[in-house]
Amino acid sequence: MKIAIASDHGGIELKSVLINHLQERNIEVIDCGTHTKESCDYPDYAEKACRKIQQGDADLAVLVCGTGLGMSIAANKMKGIRAAVCGEDFSAHYARAHNNANVLCLGARVTGPGLAVLILDTFLDSSFEGGRHERRVNKIMALEAEAAEEA
Repeated sequence: MKIAIASDHGGIELKSVLINHLQERNIEVIDCGTHTKESCDYPDYAEKACRKIQQGDADLAVLVCGTGLGMSIAANKMKGIRAAVCGEDFSAHYARAHNNANVLCLGARVTGPGLAVLILDTFLDSSFEGGRHERRVNKIMALEAEAAEEA
């Protein structure tokens, strides 16, 4: 499994914790930045990590900003990306199991490192259930395709 990970300046410390944890789990990590605490724009880093999924270079991505919200909004504008902000492990499980989310978004200012690791592990260890959920995800993807045609 390969995980692309990115953050803005507000999430850089939590991103470091998560990278270390992923490496301890022997999961390959692609660090898409940022690498400094200098103010930067989260959409740039959401795009870098999500492009790795689109190009087949990563299986999943993790995005970290202050709340996780900005990263998720930016990520969900990209084709084939289903990003979910999760503040606890229950949502992380169902984001994968029912929504086939391929991007986990976390808020460094609202989620402590211990909880963030639990959320990440739950997200990674959960899998898509398919069935009735596949029909629903397909409808989401149809909305995305329709929006692309209108653009």
